[in-house]
Amino acid sequence: MIAAILALALGVSAPSDQASTQPAPPPQEDQAVRLEDIQVTGRRLDSLIESFVDEVAAPNRGRGIARWDRSVCVGAVNLRRDVAQYLVDRVSTVAEDLGLNAGDPGCTPNLLIVATADGDAFARELVEKRRRALRMGGTGMDRGSTALKDFQDASRPVRWWQVSMPTDSETGQRAIRLPGECTNACSGPMDYAPAFNVASASRLATQVIDNIFRAIVVVDVTKTGDVNSAQLADYIAMVSLAQIDPTADTSAYASILNVFSEPNSAAFLTEWDKAYLEGLYDAQRTQKNLRAGTTEIESSIRRAHSRLAAEAETTTD
Repeated sequence: MIAAILALALGVSAPSDQASTQPAPPPQEDQAVRLEDIQVTGRRLDSLIESFVDEVAAPNRGRGIARWDRSVCVGAVNLRRDVAQYLVDRVSTVAEDLGLNAGDPGCTPNLLIVATADGDAFARELVEKRRRALRMGGTGMDRGSTALKDFQDASRPVRWWQVSMPTDSETGQRAIRLPGECTNACSGPMDYAPAFNVASASRLATQVIDNIFRAIVVVDVTKTGDVNSAQLADYIAMVSLAQIDPTADTSAYASILNVFSEPNSAAFLTEWDKAYLEGLYDAQRTQKNLRAGTTEIESSIRRAHSRLAAEAETTTD
């Protein structure tokens, strides 16, 4: 099964009839804080924003926050054809709204959505048989063995795994070498070290940024409950286009991340979610301070709040 799925990840498409959409749940009053409803500014607003970002963001250990760079190709397998196409189109649309090229039809997927009737068994088999594809061994490329064990063992409706690459922002080349990779005669430690030219040395700035280049999202169709296809697509977009902590507690905020515990909580990406993603994809990411990326996301959420407040004031005038 795993070999077939990985073959599909390399560009072969063979949808089947294992899952279908669910009817949309009736609207219900939000119990969590909506960004557009916050009436305060200053410390309390800052505290809410910082808490949300700290809860949600999950950069790799010792690395800056990562995102897709320039393009992403979304694929979906083991779903009825129309459902698979809907998921691919919706995630691709969110990616395009963030400035990414979503790829032409027939592109080789590097973001693969896999539907299964047994997510636990699939995750175990994937980790057992293709661990090296999930943990390539380069420094800062994934969230580590503890997170991989959580991916394998935690029984969730949707689970995901991303691999990112420290990259020279000037050239687009890898800023690390993979295990066993070397240059010249492979005779000394410098032959195994990453090599790239530094355009300008700085204590505050860095050329090295982190780019997601591979992601797999596993959907257990027996656990999606009353979540409809629109909610599922936006949930997948959120967790695959950003590095999201699967253990995050976002119950205090109106977010698509709550949709499996509270199906009526969000029909689509919320203002919190959209502002988070927009901040991530607007971030410069060239500061050495690892906190800088999340600070830029926080600024994006503040701007979104100001815009929503201004729109509300205009409506009431």
